[in-house]
Amino acid sequence: MTLIVLLFLTLVLAPIAAAVHAMLGRDTGWVAAGALTLLGVTTLPWIAPVVAGGTKSEHLPWIPTADVGLSLRLDGLGMVFLLLVLFIGALVMAYSARYFGPEKRTGDYYVWMLLFVFAMSGMVLADDLILLFVFWEFTTLCSFFLINRSGDKAAAPAQRTLLLTMAGGLGLLTAVLMIMVRTGTTSLHEALGHEVWQTDGGFTAVIAVLIIFAAFTKSAQFPFHLWLPDAMVAPAPVSAYLHAAAMVKAGIYLLLRFAPAFEDTAVWHLLLIAGGLTTALMGALFALQRHDIKEIMAYSTVSQLGFLVAVIGVGTPTALAAATIHVIGHALFKSSLFMMVGIIEHESGSRDIRVLRGLSRTMRVSLVITLLGSLSMAGVPPLLGFVSKENLLAGFLSAQSPVLAWTLAALAVVAAVGTFAYCGRIVLGSFTDYTGAGRRDERPEPMPADQAHEASATFWMPAMLPAAAGLVLGFVPGVFDGLVTATVSASSTTEYDAHFALWHGLTADLALSAVIVVLGTAAVLGRARVDDVVPRTILPFTGVGVVEGMRSGAIDFGRRVGDLTRTDTHGLHLGLPGAMLAVLCVAGLVAAPHVGELDPGNTRGTDWVLNGIMFLFLLGAVLTLSRTAAVVLAGGAGFMVGAWYFLLGAVDVGMTQLLVEMLTVVVLVLVLRKLPRRFHRVSKTRTVVSATVAIGFGVMAFLATFALMGRRGQSDAAQWYLEQTYDTVGAENIVNSILVDFRALDTFGELTVLGVAGFAILALLNSAFSTSDNQPVFSKLWEGTPIADPRENTVAMRMVFNWVAPFIVLLSLVLLVRGHYESGGGFISALVAGGFFALRYLVADSDASVKLRFDYALVIVGGIMTGAITGLVGYLDGSFLRPIMVDIPLPWGGEYAFTTALVFDVGIYLAVIGAVLVALDRLGQAQRYPAELLKAHRRRHSDVPEGITAAVPSGQRRDPGDVPIGIDSAIWGLTEPPGRPGSSKRDEEVDR
Repeated sequence: MTLIVLLFLTLVLAPIAAAVHAMLGRDTGWVAAGALTLLGVTTLPWIAPVVAGGTKSEHLPWIPTADVGLSLRLDGLGMVFLLLVLFIGALVMAYSARYFGPEKRTGDYYVWMLLFVFAMSGMVLADDLILLFVFWEFTTLCSFFLINRSGDKAAAPAQRTLLLTMAGGLGLLTAVLMIMVRTGTTSLHEALGHEVWQTDGGFTAVIAVLIIFAAFTKSAQFPFHLWLPDAMVAPAPVSAYLHAAAMVKAGIYLLLRFAPAFEDTAVWHLLLIAGGLTTALMGALFALQRHDIKEIMAYSTVSQLGFLVAVIGVGTPTALAAATIHVIGHALFKSSLFMMVGIIEHESGSRDIRVLRGLSRTMRVSLVITLLGSLSMAGVPPLLGFVSKENLLAGFLSAQSPVLAWTLAALAVVAAVGTFAYCGRIVLGSFTDYTGAGRRDERPEPMPADQAHEASATFWMPAMLPAAAGLVLGFVPGVFDGLVTATVSASSTTEYDAHFALWHGLTADLALSAVIVVLGTAAVLGRARVDDVVPRTILPFTGVGVVEGMRSGAIDFGRRVGDLTRTDTHGLHLGLPGAMLAVLCVAGLVAAPHVGELDPGNTRGTDWVLNGIMFLFLLGAVLTLSRTAAVVLAGGAGFMVGAWYFLLGAVDVGMTQLLVEMLTVVVLVLVLRKLPRRFHRVSKTRTVVSATVAIGFGVMAFLATFALMGRRGQSDAAQWYLEQTYDTVGAENIVNSILVDFRALDTFGELTVLGVAGFAILALLNSAFSTSDNQPVFSKLWEGTPIADPRENTVAMRMVFNWVAPFIVLLSLVLLVRGHYESGGGFISALVAGGFFALRYLVADSDASVKLRFDYALVIVGGIMTGAITGLVGYLDGSFLRPIMVDIPLPWGGEYAFTTALVFDVGIYLAVIGAVLVALDRLGQAQRYPAELLKAHRRRHSDVPEGITAAVPSGQRRDPGDVPIGIDSAIWGLTEPPGRPGSSKRDEEVDR
């Protein structure tokens, strides 16, 4: 199996789990556990070549022009973390199958957990800087969604976690971009081997700080530690995986991966040692303050990660080897302990050591598992945690300065004594009758002694396995010698031969371990006195409170900034565009004399004719008081623009303009049904001001266009397209080719925006109006006009439609297929198809007769997905959205040059049609408005027609407060903003 296949299989496990969950429910965890175990077993043969000093590398192009690809590389460091990700993930999946009840919604849980496995696997295998960052941020998103799905109280902790960890992601992104620019490569191992780390101390120090910032936020180091205990709202399986093998270990991996580049960088060692030991001491203290065993576990993780960060900061091969073995030991005991927290809570109903009592009598297997995990974390022989803790002490003693070495070792001993003390607090507080510290009248009532019972074997077995492994591996830690040696080789430039054993003889680190055990035992025996001495509060504020204050302050600041433009007054919205247009106009006029002489031959007599006709149309649209006339006249101006394009030879653009104008007129006609026939009158002063602003905008736009337009010969880009389009992509329609071949990614973005706009229209119309398919609502608006009788006034148009409809559809398909070679394309053909649906609405005698029988929103989704899938097919030729051309023989002779750009055009076709259908179908239905809203408007405005029906569908209650800001103005064509002088308080409430 290859690395790419392994990564792909971890990805496809997520959709497979979703499908399996529909049949098995929570038992999907067993399937996921089996799959991850199988993947882990298939990686075991890779250990031997990695231990021998080899690496396994693979590459698949992703963004060739930027030298970015799916570059994967497996060395000793990646192997250690990959095994943890897969095997700990398998245990957590098996545990999840019994942690959640049958009634719990777990489908999305398994999907996000398996995506977490994929993200972590990709991160530890990534050998491309951009790829490393992408997977790094993907782990952040997975943790956010897993925390956020954990109940009503999970939203705020999930947001705080996201904000802190994504801030670190920005630091990593900055570092990645700077490294790429400076080293000239995106390859991670090549960049780390570049000479810049030895020749440019300033650059190296800056990158070191950025990497430390990213790692500290991810691995919960002071002052970013608060998110980890805050995230304990997540269920036990999420916490077990996040603490043991996923989220927090990502920061440790990053530090180990970049350690070779910063071996001689003082700021690297200083920040890691100071931050790590501060976090280790602080985490131990906070763990001794808590009574919730899950919180104790969370702060214990913070403390243990502090040990890891500090020993990485020491930077010697001995220290790096100690960090690696402790990563393994920590993964085993922490995954077991967190799973036991879930079992204790599940079986007893509490996590409070002041409430738990006597579990040793009813949950003896759980006692054994918890005891093994806690002893390993405390560093008691003969468990693997003892070996790793002893090596941590040796790592601190390996610092270059003896004074520094013993200072670090002494601080580590203090933190380790705290570790021993809170481990005793976990075991004794959970399984004995000890009820914790504090005033007796403040303690909650203990639970009955017989309330809890032992969990089933299928429930505790996943927790037993890592705990038992910690015991067995403590006797034979030498099995990790080769793998840890390979890891140190990847994390250091110095050769090192790791050798682990339970007994190394009488050494300084053994003596320190003995001190820890003695002092820790004394702390456990005197736990009541320790509980009384440990302060419950240290500072008048909490880290969570600080972050929450920053978050709410940022939101409040954004709201205040938004209030500056949150108004229905058009003038404020036009101010900024007007200022920018004025700047553009001045810049164009200043630059115009310096860019060459204008070619007078480009101006023809027909230009002035079209200009004159357009001026008359626009003048009429501005002066008329009839809404219908304004729509017709504005449409006429648009047709003149289309005619101008045709005269200039831009057939594609001209067709697009004409089709958009036709569909716009149809949509406006549908909107007119909901508006009064005439605009309301305004004062002469306002008319003069509006005319002045409009003319000023027009003059500035004309001057800017005249000064900046390209009438001075063919540009280099245009010349390249003319010469190279056919040879490059086999296309003869250059405009279409630019859209779907050369700039397909831009078009795909616009395609997505169009789809989002369609859904926005749907959401707006659904929220603004309640709909019904009964008799027309606004018929009295048009009494005495032909519009009043739709059946009679559409007879002729219906007859024409019945004849031309097939030709419209055929023309649409022809334009779609021929767009790559002649005038046409996905957008134009979709507009033609939109014309078919528009005519279908116009000739219908009722809304109900043309109501769509399918979900048109899915048409938009289908278009976007078609474009995305076409882009993925481009990978077969090396790049996303790269067109693939195939010559298809024709039965009558010759060949048809098929290109995947045509399929991409189909995606555009579907998305545009979907957006058109959304507007037509929702606007084409009769509307009902809340009665109170209409009553308020009639009280304020005399031009509200009495023919409007105010109705609410049966069983649906509408409140005027639900109406969006400004929707009343959109309905009645009002121009005054809500809350104008003279309006009552109740009127302002209705406006809001």
